[in-house]
Amino acid sequence: MEDRVDHRFKGLPPDADGLTVAELTAQRRNLFTDGFTTPVLALSAERLEHNLALMESYATRHGLAFAPHGKTTMAPRLFQRQIEHGAWGITLAVPHQVRVARAYGVQRVFLANELVDPAALRWIAGELAGDETFRFVCYVDSVRGVELMDAALRGASRPVDVVVELAAGEGARTGVRTEAECAAVADAVAATGTLRLVGVAGYEGEVPRADPERVHAWLRRLVALAADFDKAGRFAAAGLDEIVVSAGGSAWFDAVADVFAEIPELSLPVLKLLRSGAYVSHDDGHYRKLTPFNRIPEEGALEPAFRLWTQVVSRPSPDQAFTNAGKRDAAYDLDLPFAQVVRRDGAERPATGIEVTALSDQHAWLRTAPGAELEVGDWVGLGLSHPCTSFDKWQLIPVAEADGTVVAYIRTFF
Repeated sequence: MEDRVDHRFKGLPPDADGLTVAELTAQRRNLFTDGFTTPVLALSAERLEHNLALMESYATRHGLAFAPHGKTTMAPRLFQRQIEHGAWGITLAVPHQVRVARAYGVQRVFLANELVDPAALRWIAGELAGDETFRFVCYVDSVRGVELMDAALRGASRPVDVVVELAAGEGARTGVRTEAECAAVADAVAATGTLRLVGVAGYEGEVPRADPERVHAWLRRLVALAADFDKAGRFAAAGLDEIVVSAGGSAWFDAVADVFAEIPELSLPVLKLLRSGAYVSHDDGHYRKLTPFNRIPEEGALEPAFRLWTQVVSRPSPDQAFTNAGKRDAAYDLDLPFAQVVRRDGAERPATGIEVTALSDQHAWLRTAPGAELEVGDWVGLGLSHPCTSFDKWQLIPVAEADGTVVAYIRTFF
């Protein structure tokens, strides 16, 4: 980490300016006593490791390959940790994210989007030409998209691997709506020399009025589509050694495991690719409620790894207080932050009777119940909801052990 600490990075100690991140890491400063300024977002070292290990063991136990969605963190250091914990590769959403991953050596990328931008496609073709070990797979969901991709890739030395995206239902997000239309898209791919059909994919989180029955039913449609394509010889492209079947957000990966276990024997081995991403930090709101581990507690439990430390800067009345973190610092698109703990003079206690009721740009509004002890200067630790909109507000995030010792820093690239 050769970035130098300076004004670009919120919350870091002012007296560390000019140090490289590696040098600051080596100092093993304490988050609470060694100059960090509020607000500061921190990740728990222990909980981060727990979540990485849990999903590695879950995927292994269920025979799933794992390509966690990197858009959640856009943090190459975490990409590497995920790969070290058995991930097949990294899922991404847009070309810029692929460029970041490639800059940090990621060798397998699943792009969960149809890619029709000519400049981006030419860059992908160049990456494939320059590195025989680079594996890239992306969605196709229209004949028009296939035509645009083919036009941009003429002359490329390696075909781009694609999977037909099956929509999760009428009114859902992207994807081909019917199996007949899926076949037409697959035929369009076969007619090119620039694309190679390698499988099918989709996102069950978009199933309308999702419940276990509807999600399982859609996943079975996806598996049936793969089997039908295989029976029709659509995966007979030269050099193909596996069929990709991919799904899996962070709310229904148990259903994916259930249905992918039912995939029949096909003409080639099947890469059963799960793409859940929010697990790495988990959260204290949205995903705490939605995680499949609530349905399968015998398989473990994820732990929320984020805590936003903010400081009381105003206590205008007995029932109100304000801290110095707001919309610029905390996720708020799904839930407001949750007051969890209060620190004063090195002692930490539960934030009993304290509730975040609103956020301004740089303030959290706190309602305090009678008897809630809170003073100007206290640090308040906030839990957050929705990792995807927490990571993107911080460019350099300290990773702290339980006693506050900072052992690493996570650089993000949004």
